[in-house]
Amino acid sequence: MTPAQSTAVVSRTVLLTTPDLLAKLFRGLGDPTRVRILKILLADGEKTVGELVDALGAPQGRVSTHLACLRWCGFVISYRSGKSVTYTLADPRVGDLIGIGENFLSGHAERVLACQTIDNP
Repeated sequence: MTPAQSTAVVSRTVLLTTPDLLAKLFRGLGDPTRVRILKILLADGEKTVGELVDALGAPQGRVSTHLACLRWCGFVISYRSGKSVTYTLADPRVGDLIGIGENFLSGHAERVLACQTIDNP
């Protein structure tokens, strides 16, 4: 391993353990539409973009933007079949994240609702 490769490995390891990166992961879940998409995929396994548009009742452009974010963050993967693009969860642990969040909310929903810091830009 060259010194440059060694530095890249160390930098990547440090990056992967930083609170900033963990916060960025959770920001990937920080939009209700993205969470709805993940919950649909959890329930149904996979959906085309058109099926997600119909299920969400949202414009195709908005859904595609959220899908791009979820794909870049590693929450979903996609594949093309003819003219359709189909999405599915990239990792079964995505369901675990959603489940842990819902479980946490079962005892803390009022406090989360009352939090004004998160709602302020």
